[in-house]
Amino acid sequence: MAHPTADNVEEELQAQVLVWNHIFQFISSMSLKSVVELGIPDVLHRNEGRPICLSRLASLISIPPNRIDYLRRLMRMLVFTGCFANVSEEGEEEKYVLTPVSRLLVKDNETGLSPFLFFELDPVMQSPWQSLGKWFHSDQPTSFAKAHGVEIFEMAGRSERLNRMINEAMACDSRLMVKALVEKHCDAFVGVKSLVDVGGGTGSLATTISKAFLWIKCAVLDLPHVVGDAPKDGVVEFIGGDMFEHVPPADAVLLKMVLHDWSDEDCVKILKQCKKAIPPKEKGGKVMILDMIVNSKTEDHKATETQLFLDMLMMVDVGGREREEHEWKKIFTEAGFSTYKATHGTGVHSLIELYP
Repeated sequence: MAHPTADNVEEELQAQVLVWNHIFQFISSMSLKSVVELGIPDVLHRNEGRPICLSRLASLISIPPNRIDYLRRLMRMLVFTGCFANVSEEGEEEKYVLTPVSRLLVKDNETGLSPFLFFELDPVMQSPWQSLGKWFHSDQPTSFAKAHGVEIFEMAGRSERLNRMINEAMACDSRLMVKALVEKHCDAFVGVKSLVDVGGGTGSLATTISKAFLWIKCAVLDLPHVVGDAPKDGVVEFIGGDMFEHVPPADAVLLKMVLHDWSDEDCVKILKQCKKAIPPKEKGGKVMILDMIVNSKTEDHKATETQLFLDMLMMVDVGGREREEHEWKKIFTEAGFSTYKATHGTGVHSLIELYP
């Protein structure tokens, strides 16, 4: 029997590190959840950019003395991953400040992502991943259904807690995305006098658009149990309904991270309803899709990794998918649209303007 060479052993040791890294990736997300639960981003934020030393931080979040070293180890790992920064000098007690990552987890941050974090890391949303291997041999449409016996939207219709978590997660995601949309793609709203946000939840995206572009009359179409929790402030009209059956008429129809929930066949059905709702191209009618165009050839490895993670998330939770551009083009053609324009630069998302 041949003995392994030094090169082979070194290769296996390096592979072992990579396997361990994959296995342990959950530690990063769960550790991040724990510091948000402890209120650490909020404590650092309230200190207005001034560093807080480890012992003071422990005191402010009521950590007992015998847990301080555990807290140090937790923060050390999250400093390494870029979630916090340690600005202490050598030999000093650790001192921490926020980074752009942890600033997005401050509760008072209007573009904060804490609700999204708590939603995705909730046991309800984590258990389908435990069923993923078995799901491939089952007749269930999704791994979520394999784990829970019902699809996620059906469960949300029955569970006030899950429905609230979904709405809060989608709303916080919309606030950050719409900020980029309004600042980077304001030209897309020129000439638009009325807009329907299909699947717009509790209206955070439509409300921001309405306030940024005062001439646009905005409405939100979503399921009745979703819009039932929406604010009744008169800024946005809320319409309970089913996008597969009818989309209210408007100059523009907006679909923010909606189509990735659905199969190609269902996307075609939705887009056909949207096409019925808008005027011809020469009169300014269009569908605005804010979603991902997966690009595995980009040099931004982290962006592509995030897109592929979200593609898996869609597969597991709702049976949807993130799409490459040729896959989008196929759907648009089948739905009867003539042309489209894709503009990148909204994080991992793109704005697609689709014309009849």
